[in-house]
Amino acid sequence: MSRTLPLRNANGGNARPQIFSDKIPADDYLLDAYSNAVIGAAEQVSPAVVNLDVHKRGRQRERFGGSGSGFVFTPDGLILTNSHVVHEAARIEVSLTDGRQFEGELLGDDPHTDLAVVRVTASQLTPAELGDSERLKVGQLVIALGNPYGFQCTVTSGVVSALGRSLRSQSGRLIDNVIQTDAALNPGNSGGPLVTSGGEVVGVNTAIIMPAQGICFAIAMSTAKFVAGLLIKEGRIRRSYVGLAGQNVPIHRRVVRFHNLSYEQGVLVISLDKDSPATNSGLREGDIIVGFDDTPIRSVDDLHRLLTEKQIGIRSRLTVIRHTEKLSFTIVPVESPAFS
Repeated sequence: MSRTLPLRNANGGNARPQIFSDKIPADDYLLDAYSNAVIGAAEQVSPAVVNLDVHKRGRQRERFGGSGSGFVFTPDGLILTNSHVVHEAARIEVSLTDGRQFEGELLGDDPHTDLAVVRVTASQLTPAELGDSERLKVGQLVIALGNPYGFQCTVTSGVVSALGRSLRSQSGRLIDNVIQTDAALNPGNSGGPLVTSGGEVVGVNTAIIMPAQGICFAIAMSTAKFVAGLLIKEGRIRRSYVGLAGQNVPIHRRVVRFHNLSYEQGVLVISLDKDSPATNSGLREGDIIVGFDDTPIRSVDDLHRLLTEKQIGIRSRLTVIRHTEKLSFTIVPVESPAFS
């Protein structure tokens, strides 16, 4: 059954009639287009995906430390993966999709962003194309590739569920600008690429929420490019260190109003490292940090974001609340020791 409606064009004349059908049109062409997009992306990127078997030092001999995924991103054998896959590895075995196996060299890893770069000496490699994660949109089709539970070249697909998420790394720092997706990930997917329908890598798969379904995360390629560049050049990411442990605490409203503070929350100093910049500055346990130079501080994460390489050796000002007084201390951050 169908019905025809008369239409008018922009000039007021009669336009061609439009036919409305009560039958629902077949969606086969949509499913075919979806399948072709996933197939095309998988075929393009799969040759770059690798499996990483990691061995770590034991008391008497090497022990198997687990496995994960990664992907080649340069023709000369540089591989991007997760830090938690290869951190403190004694030996890394890299398996390509064509069956070849190589010994991998860890150039550097950064637990704070959960990223690492491994190098293999091999020829005829097919690197993945790196894309622009800043152009992603919520709802966009993405494809995840990796080796979950050792099943090589597994492909799953989904959409970008959210952008700009924050994720807690194993070091305790927040990783900002994380991509949330419902493309299924499992143990072993870590370090594999998250790609667009055009085959461009826009993220490094890194984590799942175990009790949940369809909540998975990837480090944005904008972050990965920056970190990978420094790891290749220097083998590490330099950050500032002040030598204190703190926790977020509320500040009494009366104190906030009296000192005209920006937030009703600060960082309570719960311990100080011996001979650290924080100890040498005159800071005490029980102080509440509310400012770093001209930037208000309301959480440990705010402080972490400011303690970058640029602050190393620079005289800075910490503003704290001690009891009900507002005090300022001069502190000179030093380079952060390696994470272990």
